Amino acid sequence: MTTSRDSQFFAAALHDAYSKGMPKVAKTDAEWKSILTPEQYHIAREQGTERPFCGLLNDEKRPGIYSCICCGLPLFSSEAKFHSGTGWPSFFQPVREDHVSEKTDKSWGMLRTEINCARCDAHLGHVFDDGPRPTGLRYCLNSESLFFTEVK
Repeated sequence: MTTSRDSQFFAAALHDAYSKGMPKVAKTDAEWKSILTPEQYHIAREQGTERPFCGLLNDEKRPGIYSCICCGLPLFSSEAKFHSGTGWPSFFQPVREDHVSEKTDKSWGMLRTEINCARCDAHLGHVFDDGPRPTGLRYCLNSESLFFTEVK
């Protein structure tokens, strides 16, 4: 059985391994295309969105860490995941606030806050202010922007 302390330790270890003193990750489009599937590339590098209820991580219920598909930076913990009913994996907070960056997104005729990986600028999804306690936030993510590591 995984405890909150186990998940926090795992996330801290991943943070140290992937981000402490490490520079931003920058690659050419050709380099990204060589390491990502076409769908991952479209979503993570071209700000795409997967169809709702189709992402493999939407129904993931095992304890673990969700990391950036492009650079491996740990982003979200299963302990912050909740069922939003939107069709995308949703979390109320990141593993560390400095692991995600935000920018204004005015696409599709609406004003939203896009979230990206702070290390490699991969598009992750959007954050909304209609989430549960304790933050009131809903980080709505694309499964294709993430990979999952189970914590046992």
